[in-house]
Amino acid sequence: MKKKVALLIAGCGVYDGAEIYETVLTLLRLDEQDADYQFIAPDKPLDQVINHLTGEEVKDSQPEGAASRNLLVEAARLARGDIIALSTANPEDYDAVILPGGFGVAKNFSTFAKEGADCSLDSNVQAFVQAFFQAEKPIGLMCITPAITAKLIKPGILCTVGDDAAVEGAMASMGSLHKSCSVDEIVVDNNHKVVTTPAYMLANRITEAKAGIFKLVDKVLELA
Repeated sequence: MKKKVALLIAGCGVYDGAEIYETVLTLLRLDEQDADYQFIAPDKPLDQVINHLTGEEVKDSQPEGAASRNLLVEAARLARGDIIALSTANPEDYDAVILPGGFGVAKNFSTFAKEGADCSLDSNVQAFVQAFFQAEKPIGLMCITPAITAKLIKPGILCTVGDDAAVEGAMASMGSLHKSCSVDEIVVDNNHKVVTTPAYMLANRITEAKAGIFKLVDKVLELA
């Protein structure tokens, strides 16, 4: 029987949403492994809209206002329209969940980008992921996403963002157990069924990101 994976994404675009290459590589490996998947995203405004050409925040026509875009609508670009709102998703329908990275995780799924170790999380994202943990289903986290593992799931989980000292410090403050890791490797907490890889926290080329992401997908499916 095919495994079905929930793919929870934080928008579309590295600076304000989901990292596109990481998401596509995840899809590619899931398809190569003959697994089904479903894109899922919260139906809410983006915390911040970034011009990916300039790296600057986009302002709307009102002088005092920043631009506003809907996270689910933006994420639908990456999902080619085949996506459901998080509010309608049932963890019981899936064998595992994978969260690609991108600054949307640190801005839309949490306030990590602004508050670091003092961050808060989107309660619906947190509840959805914790349902997998409570059901002992595997969870895959990549890039910046493992930074919020302690609050997203629970403290005491072994995970990695690679070797970023500042992020590692924030993770330790929240209660994560960080293990340094090369871009092409994964860190597996078998007791908690959590699999992590640095991806574009370290990758300079898409082939570098591919190696770790493929291993993550393979391990998540193995644990499912």
